[in-house]
Amino acid sequence: MSTTIDLSKFYTPTERQRVFHSCPADIALYGGAAGGGKSEALLWEAFMYCLETPGDRALLLRRTFPELNRSLISRALAKFPRDICRWVASEKSFYFKNGSILEFGYCERENDVYQYHSAEYGFIGFDELTHFTKMQWDYLVNSRLRSTVPGAWPRARAASNPGGVGHLWVKEMFIDKGAPDTVWEDEFGIKVAFIPAKAKDNPHLMKNDPLYIKRLQRLDEKWRRALLDGDWDVFAGQYFDMWDRDIHVIRGMSPRDIPKWWKRFRSLDYGLDMTACYWWAVAPDGRCIVYRELYKPNLNLSQAAEAILDYTPPDERILYTVASPDLWNRRQDRGVPGVQIMAEAGLKGLVKADHRRIPGWLAMREYLQPYEDEHGKMTAKLVFLENCVNAIRTIPSLVHDDNDPDDVNEDGEDHAAEAIRYGVMSRPPKTVPMDELRARRAARERLIAPTVSEITGY
Repeated sequence: MSTTIDLSKFYTPTERQRVFHSCPADIALYGGAAGGGKSEALLWEAFMYCLETPGDRALLLRRTFPELNRSLISRALAKFPRDICRWVASEKSFYFKNGSILEFGYCERENDVYQYHSAEYGFIGFDELTHFTKMQWDYLVNSRLRSTVPGAWPRARAASNPGGVGHLWVKEMFIDKGAPDTVWEDEFGIKVAFIPAKAKDNPHLMKNDPLYIKRLQRLDEKWRRALLDGDWDVFAGQYFDMWDRDIHVIRGMSPRDIPKWWKRFRSLDYGLDMTACYWWAVAPDGRCIVYRELYKPNLNLSQAAEAILDYTPPDERILYTVASPDLWNRRQDRGVPGVQIMAEAGLKGLVKADHRRIPGWLAMREYLQPYEDEHGKMTAKLVFLENCVNAIRTIPSLVHDDNDPDDVNEDGEDHAAEAIRYGVMSRPPKTVPMDELRARRAARERLIAPTVSEITGY
C-alpha cells in the first residue's frame, strides 16, 4: 500500500489525504470543497503508484494544457525528488529509476481521449474531474486502465470540486450512490469511494493563509455552499442558478389533476442518442406545467413517433408539437425529411422550433425565475411534475459556456433542456398594454437625456 512508502521529506499528507491514499477502492474521488489539498494528494498518489509498481505506466490528466501545467506539472517539478525520477519535457513525463513512467496529459476536446487508444495504464488520475465528460471518463477508465505488470493493482483516482460540465455524472457516480468514507460496489462489482475534504481539513493551508476560510465565508450563499462546504447540490458556474427543487418541482400531483380545458402542447428534441419529449399544460395566467416526460435512447424516427403517441392519452388534445429544425432536413438513408417519416408513423402537426440558443436560454431563465404569487407562495412561470425525473435531474446541472457566459456549455447532458427551450420559445410573447409601453419609453428617454431637475434634485 502507498502508506508504507516514506516520503516525509517531500510530502506530509493531512489526515484526510492519508485516508485517500489508503483507500482500497478501485475508483475513488477526493475533495468536494476548495482548499482541501486535492491536487497535491492526487499528484503524490500517482507518484507512489509508480514507486510501488516497477515498470508500469501512470497518467495524470487535466482538461486543458494551461491547467495541467499550472496545477500539476509545475508542482511536480518543484517537489518530486530527482534522485528517484527525471523529467523529460518533450514527452511531459517523469521516468523513474525502477522503469515506471508517469505521463501528464490533457483532453481539451472530447475526442482527444483517442490519442490514448493504443496505450495502457495501471493508474489514471483526473484532476478536477467535473471538467471532464462522462464519455472521456468511460473511455479512459474502462478501456485504457489495465496492467500486465505482475502484482499491479490498476486503479483510477480523481479530485474535484462541485461544478463543471461533468458535475451531474460525477455526482451520480460518487456522491448519490454511497455514503462518504465508505467503499461500495457498483453493478459491475467495481469498488467505489468518495473521500470528502474541506479547507479546514488542510492544516498547511490554514497555517500559510489563515484568512482563506474568512474570504470563502464572504461569498454569496451558493458559492459559499459549493466551495466552503462542498455542497454538490449547488455549484459555481451553474447556468440555471435560480433552480430550487421546492419551487420548480410540484410533488403529489398527477397529469390527471390538471384541468382538461387548459391548452396543451409538446416539445421535442430528437436524436438517435436520445429522444426527449415533454408535455406542457398552460394555465389561464400563462404559467406552464410540464407534466409528462419521454426520455429514451436509440429510437429511430418512426419508433420515436410511436412512443410519443403511446405516451399521449386519447382524451388529451395536443395543439402542436414543437421540434428541432433539423427534422426538416432530408435523411440520408431515405431521402425525405424527418418530419415526413414521423408523420407516416402517425405523429402529425410538428412545428419547427425557434432554434436560437442564447435568446432561448435567456427566455428559459426568465420562465424559471421565482416570484411570489397572489397567495404569497413562491412559484415560477415554468414548473415540473415530479415524474419528469430527467428534466429535474439534468437542467440544474448545466453550466455556462466558457467562451460565452450567455450560452450553455454543450458538453453537458442537455437533451431535456433543449426540448424545454423549444417549448419556451414557442410561447407567444407577452402582450404589453400601451400605457405601460409609453411609461417604459419615457423611462428610457430619461436615462438617455435626464432633465435638469433629475440631475440636480430640484
